[in-house]
Amino acid sequence: MKRLKKILLVLVLLIVLFGIGLCGYIFHLKPKYEGELQLKNLEKPTTVYFDEFGIPHIYADSEKDAMTALGYVHAQERLWQMELLRRIAPGRLSEIFGGVALKNDKFFAGIGIEEASAKAIAKLDKSSESYKLTQAYLDGINQYLDEGVTPIEFTLVGVKKQKFTIKDVYNIFGYMSFSFAMAQKTDPLLTDIKNKYGATYLKDLGIEGEFNTTRIKISKQKTEEYTEISKSITAMLDQSPIPPFVGSNSWVVGPKKSKSGKVIFANDPHIGFSQPATWYEAHLVTPQQELYGCYLAGTPFPLLAHNRDYAYGLTMFENDDIDFYQEKNKAGDVTQYQTPDGFSKYEIRKKTIKVKDSSDVILTVKSSRHGPIMNDLMERLEKKNPIAMLWTYTHQPIQILDAAYGLSHAKNKEEFKKAVSLIAAPGLNVMYGDAKGNVAWWASGKLYRHNEGVNTHLILDGASGKDDIVKYLDFEQNPSSENPEWNYVYSANNQPGAIDNGYLYPGYYLPEDRAKRISSILDAKSDWDKEAISKMIYDNTSDVAVEVVKNLISNIDFNSISAEEKEAINVLKSWKGTTNLEDVAPTIYNKWIYLYLKNTFEDEMGKENFNLFLGISVGKQVIANQIKNENSVWWDNIKTKNVKETRKEIISKSFHETIAALQKQLGNTISDWKWGEVHTVEHEHPLGKVKALRGLFNVGPFNSLGSNEVINNLFFGFNEEGKYYTKGGPSTRRIVDFSDVENSWSILPTGQSGNPFSKHYSDQAEMYNAGKFRKMKLNKEEIIKTSTKLILKPKK
Repeated sequence: MKRLKKILLVLVLLIVLFGIGLCGYIFHLKPKYEGELQLKNLEKPTTVYFDEFGIPHIYADSEKDAMTALGYVHAQERLWQMELLRRIAPGRLSEIFGGVALKNDKFFAGIGIEEASAKAIAKLDKSSESYKLTQAYLDGINQYLDEGVTPIEFTLVGVKKQKFTIKDVYNIFGYMSFSFAMAQKTDPLLTDIKNKYGATYLKDLGIEGEFNTTRIKISKQKTEEYTEISKSITAMLDQSPIPPFVGSNSWVVGPKKSKSGKVIFANDPHIGFSQPATWYEAHLVTPQQELYGCYLAGTPFPLLAHNRDYAYGLTMFENDDIDFYQEKNKAGDVTQYQTPDGFSKYEIRKKTIKVKDSSDVILTVKSSRHGPIMNDLMERLEKKNPIAMLWTYTHQPIQILDAAYGLSHAKNKEEFKKAVSLIAAPGLNVMYGDAKGNVAWWASGKLYRHNEGVNTHLILDGASGKDDIVKYLDFEQNPSSENPEWNYVYSANNQPGAIDNGYLYPGYYLPEDRAKRISSILDAKSDWDKEAISKMIYDNTSDVAVEVVKNLISNIDFNSISAEEKEAINVLKSWKGTTNLEDVAPTIYNKWIYLYLKNTFEDEMGKENFNLFLGISVGKQVIANQIKNENSVWWDNIKTKNVKETRKEIISKSFHETIAALQKQLGNTISDWKWGEVHTVEHEHPLGKVKALRGLFNVGPFNSLGSNEVINNLFFGFNEEGKYYTKGGPSTRRIVDFSDVENSWSILPTGQSGNPFSKHYSDQAEMYNAGKFRKMKLNKEEIIKTSTKLILKPKK
């Protein structure tokens, strides 16, 4: 008995010691928010105040010192995120994740971002402020890398620390630019449909822009082979440890539309959710400048920011900046391809991809005059019909560093506009408002034109030259609006008005739902204030969905439906388009929409292509418009012999299946079919995919309001299960009111920190879900009262 007691005592002691050691290790891993540190290359002491949400307010005697401090504090919160982001474009994820990341690495290593970055860096003016401040920021990161705490992810995965360089900054911007593009997901699928079924089937999908009736107003001042491209790239972006950029809302209310007579700026870029969240907020104050910004991990200048003089943000333009070309090899010689001037040799380059716990992989990349041959980068794409990808980002001068610096250092509207003009890709709607009363937006990107009749949504002819770009447009021809007579500007990823003599610029624009809602709400009111804007940015109503429901119901025979089905119809009839947690109608609506699309399109497309179709802009735009077209070729099920299905039959069949599926999933009591029970959100960390680590790294799950294509765009994909897992949404919600700029508002989806042991890892999640905000503080006295203080001193 005594021996047993001794054994138990020793076990308890070991457990206590382990607990103490674990607590000590966790405490060691936490970010440092107060005290003193010494940093090399600081000219004078720099003070960092961390407010109650962990936002650093950096006060320095020079911009260089401020940027060094920013790099250091950014790294202590987001070093793991920086590490992942810098590895994607050059194809270096396999070094830490092994063979599971090899497909991703082959693709990104092959499309030329790293090579384009190197060319751009070689042309940089090393004496420019943008370059010197970038180097100061990188110095701060690298000092933390050398002297700071190693993130737990580095330890778990086995990451070897390596210095950050300016090439990493460019590669991060390059990945961001590619994730904005949509052509790589869309063009091959549409070509497949055209080749299989003919142009009539494409016409009903509205690819010429005919569904984009709500346009942003401008004011001046081989079949299966092709589809493999869409499938492969979509899968890679979906499985990436860093989420893609998707869409956004922004509107800027002019003085004549606001209660105070001052500009109010609102922006909520839509990005796939992940943990940590996309943006890192920081407030920098020097004698030269003050700026409160949202920073991407590993980048020195904010893409969203404001100060006392102006505010800016962005949405995705969704323009077409990628074209695919079918090249033609010379008979008997696969090293040459046909051009309008004869045959040319493919350019060949080799890259080595290092794979953890395995041999290196040698990647051979072949490029034509249009760009890299995709067949070499994707395993399931046959080699015999080479398809090249022409992407504006790698074909035009990359001035993204100077552009980002210019946006964050502009002294007036004209300087800001000049900075926007430097962005060749990605296509962005850059939004602007200032304390002088100016409101504006400009579409960034080097836009271009083809010959009349060339459909850039399809695979183009690379051999003849007839489908080549014939001219690039001057920036002044890009869509824009400056101080329009309607006194506001907005963007919701919808089609802009015509440019260049009536030309509607081709793109992958999203449905008009959000645009229609935003413009109608703004038009109806001329006394906007910050509180009203905050309600609008959290709006969960779709006017378009209400109209879609009416069209769906008009196809139902009420004499042939059950009592439960009649009850469901009555719920839909009384629906105002809201998607709140307790609403029942969106549960019925979304299941019906999914089954109507499935029963309409899957027979022609097949299961894989149909699922791909659901995720692209064409698949989203078709929802409201297909129902109106009684004579569409898509209604007929090609798998049923000697029968031609009608719109009424397909929609009725889908409705009956909807009610039966929901009864099976949620029970027979329709009032229990609440939206919040089926629409959920979980912010997933790359290591949270491991079940044992999920509780440590992931944030959530939470029941979620909002939906696809409402202003509060918490978007999801359709599935058979009937559970709607939120993929992404507003990556921040920002409201800057120039009548009270020190009390402007923001919120992040989870928290400021990427360190799971920090109290700021998830402290904003509940507020975000509830539509609440916190201050973006500018008042120094208030900041000091509510913050901890970290003093950074020059290292002697």
